[in-house]
This record gives sequence, C-alpha cells and structure tokens, in this order.
Amino acid sequence: MKPRARRLLWVAGGLAALGAVSALTLNAFRSNVMFFVTPTQVIEGRVASGTRLRVGGLVEKGSLTRDAQGLNVRFLVTDTARDIPVTYHGVLPDLFREGKGVVAQGTLMPDGTFVADQVLAKHDENYMPPEAADAVNKARATLRVADRPSKETGR
Repeated sequence: MKPRARRLLWVAGGLAALGAVSALTLNAFRSNVMFFVTPTQVIEGRVASGTRLRVGGLVEKGSLTRDAQGLNVRFLVTDTARDIPVTYHGVLPDLFREGKGVVAQGTLMPDGTFVADQVLAKHDENYMPPEAADAVNKARATLRVADRPSKETGR
C-alpha cells in the first residue's frame, strides 16, 4: 500500500471514529435533557404523557394536602392562568410554601397528573448570596462622585 493511500485510510478511520463518538454523545444528551414547561403548556398538549420534564410555577394557595404519614403530598402548580395537579412522595424542601415558587421534576401521566420525584422551592427573586451582595456594595462604594447618578436627572 502506498503511503498516500495509507494516510487517506487513517484520515477516513479517524473521521468515522469522530462521527461515532459525536453520535453517541448527542444521543446521551438528548436522553438526559429535561425541558422546563408551565402548566399552561402542559394543558395545551405541548408535552406528551410519559415525558420527563420540569414544571414550574406557584403552589396554589389552599391546594396542599398530605397523607397521615406526611410523605405523600398533593398540590397544584399554577402559572396564574392554568394549574396542574402534582403528586410527590418524600420530604418537601424547607422553603416550600403555598403561594411561593416551585419547580417539580418528574413525569407527566396520561391522566394529566404530574408525578414528581424531586421538588425544588425557589428563592425569592430578590435574594442575593452574601458574597455577591458584598461585591455589589464594594463596587458601589468605589464609584467616583462623577460616575454616580444625579438625583435630579437620574443619570
């Protein structure tokens, strides 16, 4: 075999291997991707039943019910337009409250119920970690007087 043909064979083999690795990687990403949807999107049928996804919104006030042991929980997640029933077995996060933000991760059942295997309570949108708050405060303190906004103009 001539050196040129051998080199061409190595390049073709390398490209085939790269293609196979890329295909396997993309397939793994696709099987692990979890989409975030709202209750309105679920009710409108944009998501097929049996799909793993995340549903986010607010916990409807007055919708939280627990069984006798307290581990089986049912509640409604709403986006203020529509709501979806969620069931969960486990301990809820400390920040979980009615009327507060929540993200439930799980599977949509054919009857429209969302069975969550993980529930995440959302922090207040005004929350800032202490390190970030310190950095912002230091940055504000180092602004020169000329850079600070004027009270009259706001600029």
